[in-house]
Amino acid sequence: MPETVLTPVVPVPVQGEATVPLASFIRPFQRHYFSGLPERPNYRARSYDFAGLPALLPLVRAFLDTCAATETDDYRYLFTLLGCELATNSIQHSLSGYPGGSYTLRVHRDKEGLRLTCHDRGALRTRTSRTSRATHLTPASQGAGLGAESGRGLAMVDALATSWGDNGNVEYRTVWLYLAYDLTTSAWNTATN
Repeated sequence: MPETVLTPVVPVPVQGEATVPLASFIRPFQRHYFSGLPERPNYRARSYDFAGLPALLPLVRAFLDTCAATETDDYRYLFTLLGCELATNSIQHSLSGYPGGSYTLRVHRDKEGLRLTCHDRGALRTRTSRTSRATHLTPASQGAGLGAESGRGLAMVDALATSWGDNGNVEYRTVWLYLAYDLTTSAWNTATN
């Protein structure tokens, strides 16, 4: 009986799509922002502009993890988790997630914790909203519930960050969170004990 040789099936790329290494989205002089190593632990501030593509969220995680690299594993995990939530909200709920959109993450370090700010491109304007009103974000009342299908992210930020807020500007949203190094005011301590 002749042997059957199986040839591997190579997926055919979809027309208009290209595979690009994530490293190609990193500016060469800022590669240390994504190393995961505490090579420059005494930085005061770091900022990076990300394209509004969900496929780049691994870079966001690497950036946030590196910013907290000198801290405990719990702190690094929590800071990265909450920061990714802000980035995901920018992509899903603002013009930052549309073609050509982007958002900026800024991390400021002080002696007690890290402050993360996410600037996005704002929400779509409707014809009926000729004037922009200040509307601050609030977590969904059911968002923290186990059965919640949406609204979990902001509820999680509200429960786990030391403090958080936003500028109230719908057309150019800035959301920030502060996470103290000791995590004493975070619900994280009660959830992990």
